[in-house]
Amino acid sequence: MDKANPYLRRGILEAIRNQIRDADPPETKETFDRLRSEGYSTSETYRLIGYVFTTEMFEIMKENRVFDRALYAKRLRALPTLPGE
Repeated sequence: MDKANPYLRRGILEAIRNQIRDADPPETKETFDRLRSEGYSTSETYRLIGYVFTTEMFEIMKENRVFDRALYAKRLRALPTLPGE
């Protein structure tokens, strides 16, 4: 996410912050809190969650499918292991 277009990066961060604030899905805030408690910095935590977020958005567009909340939550719970690792 560090090399992303700055406008895209801000949009992704805003979406993640909204998910955390609204606890929707609750796994985003749970993952944020867990990673921070495991010693990850705030920026690294956002980067890891952002990777899962952008993976899901890419797959939605590529596969022309709807948001898969269960898969998104599963990937968040797996962090810091990234999707595809």
